[in-house]
Amino acid sequence: MLKISRKFEYGLHAIVYLAARSADDVVTVKQMATDIGFSQEFMAKALQSLKKAGLAESIQGVKGGYRIGRSPAEITVADVGRAIEGEPHLMKCSVEPDSCEIVDTCPHKKYMFRLEKRIDGILGETTIATLIPKGSK
Repeated sequence: MLKISRKFEYGLHAIVYLAARSADDVVTVKQMATDIGFSQEFMAKALQSLKKAGLAESIQGVKGGYRIGRSPAEITVADVGRAIEGEPHLMKCSVEPDSCEIVDTCPHKKYMFRLEKRIDGILGETTIATLIPKGSK
């Protein structure tokens, strides 16, 4: 069935972790990976993508690390997905139409495209602020 990537999971956990802290709180990749229970190497890769998209900020120096890049109420799960994976798609033909030999005659293409839009809509209406565990901050 449908499955999100491990990198997306790491990115979502990382942004919620940062969002649950104060906006000025800077956290190292090592601390975040330890607290969440994920691999430091993969966490670092996800954070690089989040930084590139402006969802997280990288602070250099001895007390460096990462912090949230925007208000959690302004960041959606779709933003995280796009930062990590690019545009959402269920089928290869939705991003590369020439990749399928039956793209013009496919009987369920319209249904799958509608499903893709609905999933993207749900991700787009879910803010990171709503995912912060109660009692955080």
